[in-house]
Amino acid sequence: MDTRAIAFFDSGLGGLSIARAAKALLPGERFLYAGDCANAPYGDKAPEFILDRVTAFARFLFEKENAKALVIACNTATAEAADALRARFPNEIIIGVEPAIKPAATFSKTRKIGMISTTRTATSRRYAQLIDHYAKDVEVISKGCPGLMECVEAGDLDTPATKALLHTYLDDMLEAGIDALVLGCTHYPFLAPTIESITGPAVKLFTPDTAVARQIKRVLAQKDLLNDAKTSEPDIFFIAGDNEKRREITRRLYAYPATFAELTL
Repeated sequence: MDTRAIAFFDSGLGGLSIARAAKALLPGERFLYAGDCANAPYGDKAPEFILDRVTAFARFLFEKENAKALVIACNTATAEAADALRARFPNEIIIGVEPAIKPAATFSKTRKIGMISTTRTATSRRYAQLIDHYAKDVEVISKGCPGLMECVEAGDLDTPATKALLHTYLDDMLEAGIDALVLGCTHYPFLAPTIESITGPAVKLFTPDTAVARQIKRVLAQKDLLNDAKTSEPDIFFIAGDNEKRREITRRLYAYPATFAELTL
């Protein structure tokens, strides 16, 4: 048993979708959540900048906060920094996230699937590898979707403007006959109800949150690091660019009790 906290990192608030799913599965664990909102989005940042920021947060969470595991709850940060982080922190548990291409391709009956993500994820080498490994016999329609992450960061999950923006990205996919849609950014599960109002029941959404939560539990159980004591300590949020509006949105997205702490990275 290990009562240390599990840490989550994202460029913004999207990783809360992963943390929320993990909390439902692991209610006895204490969580630390670090969001680099002051520098979001990462999709338009240089790889060196992303690696520097993710490394700084990892050092803070492992060395200062004594986290027992770090979940990189961001597709872009995983693609750009996960391998380097594992090399730099070889004795630490580091879990990344990637688009759910494999289950979507397995599910599809029309053999046409869609993926919406940041432009960086859609054009990444890791994404191309996933397609090559798991979706060779499937037509994959991918779109980088500027603006969607910002909708979530602003708390605009179901406004007319958000729905109109989603239509610009989804309508062509629906006309092409997709029956599966991969939400390739951890922000997008918060838009799922609005997306489903556009796609209808004929299109199944695939998100990474539940799968990553199960992976966290599996890895910690294998190493006997799960907390069986049912901690009463609150989860803690460290938000770069913290302000009251962002705290309000964070509370709404996470939906579990938590406190905020100062971050000076």
